[in-house]
Amino acid sequence: MMTIKVGIIGCGSIAVHRHIPEYQENDTAEIVAFCDINKQRSDELAQTYGGTSYSDYNELLADDTVEAVSICTPNYLHAEMTIAALNAGKHVLCEKPMATSLDDADKMIAAAEKSGAKLMISHNQRLNEAHQAAKQDVAAGKLGKIYSFKTTFGHPGPEGWSVDGPDSWFFDKKRAFIGAMGDLGVHKADLMRYILGEEFKEVGAMIETSAKAKATVDDNAVLILKSTGGIIGTLSASWAYNGEEDNSTVLYGEKGVLKLNADPDYSYIFIGADGEVDKQQLGEMQTNDEDGQVNSHTIDAFIQSIIEDTVPICDGEEGRASLNIILKAIEAAETNTITRF
Repeated sequence: MMTIKVGIIGCGSIAVHRHIPEYQENDTAEIVAFCDINKQRSDELAQTYGGTSYSDYNELLADDTVEAVSICTPNYLHAEMTIAALNAGKHVLCEKPMATSLDDADKMIAAAEKSGAKLMISHNQRLNEAHQAAKQDVAAGKLGKIYSFKTTFGHPGPEGWSVDGPDSWFFDKKRAFIGAMGDLGVHKADLMRYILGEEFKEVGAMIETSAKAKATVDDNAVLILKSTGGIIGTLSASWAYNGEEDNSTVLYGEKGVLKLNADPDYSYIFIGADGEVDKQQLGEMQTNDEDGQVNSHTIDAFIQSIIEDTVPICDGEEGRASLNIILKAIEAAETNTITRF
């Protein structure tokens, strides 16, 4: 059986709680290297799981045993490190948002095309079972014509999640570029593109920094979106949902309403216009809670795309399109206009 040798670049919380455990659960992946500018972190992980520890990612990329890497660093480093990895012939799983500009996203895509290596963006909501079922049902016409949607991703903020707590890079515009929209909102922008099977052509936005005193990025955002097919809806991203996380999506169609991860017991609820009710528990959503680190199958999808030489479920082009929605939302908020794509 083929085993893909993996390096982890960036040893903070997303690597420790998501990437590393999922690689450990995958029988066809083996982590052989860790890298972090704080070498104590990479040393500790290398001691725990085995492998080589680096403080310079270029040294990790020069390691011939490494075939693929996870980029788990602050947003402003995603493009630089991804391009270097691809140029070194490594397959790349890059955390979201894939870059801080469309120009950088294009350079990442070009590097992947030139190298022939895989580039996957870690939009894990696509792989949630309820979301997978919703995509199939929408395509099959179960809801009929889709009229509207509302999708939300909010929690109390990254200070309770990040290894650096309230001093996390998440709050720093120079390193994060964007706040809740880049941490959470871009996930939902990607999800709606995926489920609806349509691109968005217009966006309006209201963006605030009101909940986090030290933040120089957004911590609350509400977007209004319109798709190429005329579907309109709202997208909310927040670091101010104190007390309870919300990671739900609701679709409104001519044949009924579909609620996804909006109920504690049933992740999929279809309420038909004729009174039919279909409730199912289709997997769980990952959360930042201690017991919320369920397998998102992102690593499984990445490794499978390498072994089977298939296009990743969210490749560079897909990641770019979802990033573009957030960038256009920023433009809309700054100009107080509806931005058209």
